[in-house]
Amino acid sequence: MSSILKGNKINVSVFGQSHSKSIGAVIDGLPAGFEINFDEVSEFMKRRAPGHNSFATPRKESDEVQVLSGLVNSTTCGAPICAKIDNTNTRSQDYDSLKILPRPSHSDYAAYVKYSGHNDIAGGGQFSGRLTAPLCFAGAVCMQMLREEGVEIKAHIYSVKDAYDEPFDACEIQKTELDPFFPVVDSEAEKKMKDIIDHARGKGDSVGGIIECAISGMPAGVGEPMFDGIENIIARNIFAIPAVKGIEFGSGFSGTLKYGSENNDNFTVENGKIVTEKNDHGGILGGITSGMPIVFRVAIKPTPSIALPQESVSLETNKQEKLEIKGRHDPCIVPRAVPAVEAVAAITALDLLL
Repeated sequence: MSSILKGNKINVSVFGQSHSKSIGAVIDGLPAGFEINFDEVSEFMKRRAPGHNSFATPRKESDEVQVLSGLVNSTTCGAPICAKIDNTNTRSQDYDSLKILPRPSHSDYAAYVKYSGHNDIAGGGQFSGRLTAPLCFAGAVCMQMLREEGVEIKAHIYSVKDAYDEPFDACEIQKTELDPFFPVVDSEAEKKMKDIIDHARGKGDSVGGIIECAISGMPAGVGEPMFDGIENIIARNIFAIPAVKGIEFGSGFSGTLKYGSENNDNFTVENGKIVTEKNDHGGILGGITSGMPIVFRVAIKPTPSIALPQESVSLETNKQEKLEIKGRHDPCIVPRAVPAVEAVAAITALDLLL
C-alpha cells in the first residue's frame, strides 16, 4: 500500500487526512524493551507544528500524541505501536471551491482524476503536509534508539530561495549546534532567509528552499549494491514528504563541475580507523556506507497554495477560470519540513542497522 514505509525490519503505516478526526501511524518491528522518553518526543513534535514563529501557517495544532498500543508504561513490548494525533483546528469550508477548481501545482487535479472525484479536498486530504506529523512521531522514537547505537541525525536550512547557509562540515557534523525552530549554521544567512520569507508573505506569495541532512555514526558496510543501495532507500522514503522535488548526495550535482582528482576522497587513517580526508561521496560508496557521515540535500518547492490570483480550469465546465485561494498556508514550508526530513532519515537509518 502506498501509505506504508516498508523496511526490512520496520514498517510505518500512516493513516488519516488533513481534516479527518485524527491522523496517526502504526509502527511495526521496533525492538522490545526500549523505554521511550516522551518529553523528548514532544519537543521534537513542536518543531514541525505551526505557531512557533511568524513564518508558518496560523493553523494551531498541539500535535499531542496518544499511544493506543505497543507499550507497557513507556517501554516497547514487541507489539506494533499505534499512535494517533487528533485534528482540532480545521476550517474545511475554505476548501469547498477547490473540489471543482484545482490549485496549480497541487495534488487536487491528479487526485480528482485518480479517485473519480471522491478525493478529500479539505486541507489537501491525504496529500497534506499534515501527514508528516505521525511520521515525525515515528522518527522521534527511532532517533532515541539510534542514539543508543551512537548514530546522530541533524538537518538545517541550506537555502531559502537564493539565500544560502554555510554547508555542514561533512566530516564533523556532530559539532554543529542548531536552533530547533529555524536551524541554520550562519546567523547572517538566517536574517536574509527570514527577510525573503517575510517579503513573499507580504505579497501573498511563497518560496521554497533546500534542506541539508546528515546521519553521522553509521558504521561502514551497511547497505546493498544496485537496487537496495543506501541512496535508493533514502530517496524513496524522503519523497513521501509533500513538496520534495529533488535529492542529491555528497557533492551531488556540483560534483559534475569538478575533475575526478578534485571530487575523489582520498583515504587516510585517523585514530586507527580508515576514513576519508573529505566527504564529497556523502558517506556512500557503491550504495554501501563508508563510515563517513551520510550527507544529502533535499529540494522543497514553494508552497503551491498562495493568496495571489491564479489560472485554473473548472472541472464542471472545462473552461479556464480565475482562482483565489482562501485558508491558512505557509509562505515557506522549509523550516517545518526540517524535522520531517530528520524523521524519515531516522526511520530509514534504524531499519538499515537492524
